Amino acid sequence: MSLRRYLQLDVFAHRIGAGNPLAVVFDAQGMDTAAMQSFAAWMHLPETIFLLPPQAGADYRVRIFTPRQELAFAGHPSIGAAWAVLDARRVAADRVELIQQCDAGLLPVKLAHDAGQVRVSIRTPRARACAVDAAHGARIDAALAGAARGALAPALWDNGPRWWLAELADAAAVRGLHPDLAAIAALSGEDSLGLAVFARSDETGHAWVVRAFCPGDGIAEDPVTGSANAAIASALLAAGRVARGDAYSVSQGREVGRDGYIELRIDEDGEVWIGGRVQAVIRGTVEW
Repeated sequence: MSLRRYLQLDVFAHRIGAGNPLAVVFDAQGMDTAAMQSFAAWMHLPETIFLLPPQAGADYRVRIFTPRQELAFAGHPSIGAAWAVLDARRVAADRVELIQQCDAGLLPVKLAHDAGQVRVSIRTPRARACAVDAAHGARIDAALAGAARGALAPALWDNGPRWWLAELADAAAVRGLHPDLAAIAALSGEDSLGLAVFARSDETGHAWVVRAFCPGDGIAEDPVTGSANAAIASALLAAGRVARGDAYSVSQGREVGRDGYIELRIDEDGEVWIGGRVQAVIRGTVEW
């Protein structure tokens, strides 16, 4: 076995202990898929990433695992990966743009150097609404039982992972939701990671509030979910609720004690960018 450099990060976090935790393993050459998956299961964080040498045209390659499966793309692992390679000086300290290689393809990254901290943003894979059969209507009703709904009809969206998205009536409905995890797992099945609920917010500092549940993947409530937020932005854009050129912030994670903030931007081409800050919590080595 080999000792490998290890980081544990809080992503979309303005302070340590907030945001979404992420395990980062450097120099993962020699680890096969089974070893990566078993380590991610052992860590039991929402995601664990493994950094590898990239193909030509990319600055780094990342493989992303939940405790139960590998993902083509995920938001907070991608933000954390870019931050980690910069922190480890795998790229020049003054870089402002990177290219990430993941199973979803080559994705552009922007780095904003701000008063000694770095704010990372990444262009997410383009999302699409998925066709579903009528049977899902009853499952949605069960998963949202008792929740006051908003104007946008629940739908399944795909931007690497798939998420069920449901707008609720207001921020209080989102924050006060008591999820039926068994019903959400039945809704998700093998076709999606879980259910994300969202609503406009009147609180200072953010425009929307989001919660995401993925019990079928071993995580009852994900603290702060980049891919789900990007899919929500695409759904809002398709419905004319936001426009190209818009930027806004989202609060997520407060209900699990990890209050985090995601910055969303929709560029003039309709591409969705997610971003935020990263905090290092653990630095060391791992042997697996």
